[in-house]
Amino acid sequence: MLYQIYEGQRSLMEPFADFAQAASKLYSNPLSPFGQNPFAQRASAGLDLMYRLWKDYEKPQFGITTIDIDGIDIAVHERVEIDKPFCELRRFKRFSDDPATLTRLKTQPAVLIVAPLSGHYATLLRDTVRTMLKDHKVYITDWKNARMVPLEKGEFHLDDYVGYVQEFIRHLQATYGNCHVISVCQPTVPVLAAVSLMASRGEKTPLTMTMMGGPIDARKSPTAVNNLAMNKSYEWFENNVIYRVPTNFAGAGRRVYPGFLQHTGFVAMNPDRHMTSHYDYFKNLIKGDDTSTEAHRKFYDEYNAVLDMDADYYLETIRIVFQEFALVNGNWDVINDKGKPERVKPEDITTTAHFTIEGELDDISGSGQTEAAHGLCYNVPKSRQKHLEVKGAGHYGIFSGRRWRDQVYPQVRDFIQQFNETPAEVKALPKPAKAAAKKAPAAKKAPVAKKATQSRRTSAA
Repeated sequence: MLYQIYEGQRSLMEPFADFAQAASKLYSNPLSPFGQNPFAQRASAGLDLMYRLWKDYEKPQFGITTIDIDGIDIAVHERVEIDKPFCELRRFKRFSDDPATLTRLKTQPAVLIVAPLSGHYATLLRDTVRTMLKDHKVYITDWKNARMVPLEKGEFHLDDYVGYVQEFIRHLQATYGNCHVISVCQPTVPVLAAVSLMASRGEKTPLTMTMMGGPIDARKSPTAVNNLAMNKSYEWFENNVIYRVPTNFAGAGRRVYPGFLQHTGFVAMNPDRHMTSHYDYFKNLIKGDDTSTEAHRKFYDEYNAVLDMDADYYLETIRIVFQEFALVNGNWDVINDKGKPERVKPEDITTTAHFTIEGELDDISGSGQTEAAHGLCYNVPKSRQKHLEVKGAGHYGIFSGRRWRDQVYPQVRDFIQQFNETPAEVKALPKPAKAAAKKAPAAKKAPVAKKATQSRRTSAA
């Protein structure tokens, strides 16, 4: 019922938001009679702020059409490579007429960026993609809004997420011979599971796996987000945050965790910061500071655009990652595409180099949560492991913004390049060596919650 009430309120406010936008433009136009008023600038600023607070935020576009590589403009074409019911594998294909640049682009490694399915769209990683495109062939998981997925498409579980990641990895391996994987925040857990299962089956695994700010072991330095998930019961989440999609959407009747509820939670974590930001926006509009106001609009166009998550996936993530800690306790079984359970064993990974990255001031994934992956993948040689703590960086700073571009990305780029070819001695690591490896200390078992069911261009990369 709450979802229907929210949609009714949103529909009711829509014409008022449009009116506020039109009135703001009238007051800001010096040729308008309203613009002659001495308080016109303040009135326009106030109405503009009202419009932005009331408007409905749709999914943003990546909008990456060109990138600059050493002073040469490279055209970028965005296209869907694989279309799944709940996700699109999106490719950013680069084009160039410059022969030297073309040769360089063709030899660069392929990277799969696994974006989080945790409320925001994959466009939150726009800066990550744009930066990576300078030195890599880039693909990204673009998760769909569950309220737009018809019921006949079936349910979506955490096991399906793991299966999607494996399918996308195999696709890149078939195309390029091998690939590298980067996971940001939430997907660090299912990506590690996907690679572990591939290793257990004897499949080729990615050359590198970079994990950024994710809850591999959510017991370490728990944050407010972790505490909520750990201190409330599974039944509490199922009874209080799960609703059915209203009839005006394609996914009518689907059980989801609505995006508007998650957005409310985002804002509630730092209400003072958001209030200050909106007030500063109002003042900057009055001053005519176009640079600051545009930066505010871009941030909130992204931040306020949220998606619904399928209830099964969301509840299973709460249970497995934040309540049972099944990955670190070694008792996570994933149902494969044949309907058979497979145990997730990170210790079976022997060749995939892995790089963990954390922000010093991260208030989403606490210190040590991502680094815990090294203790799980103990059969990977120490020479193929790396950890980075980014000083002064919060959660978003490790994959977006100045710190990402200047401090984090150069190390990610160099790490991928360093292990772009697997050494023969690592490829041939014998089974006895793996079995004799020092076993990681067993983690303390947590209580188990109840389980519920052109001009002419040449293609480059």
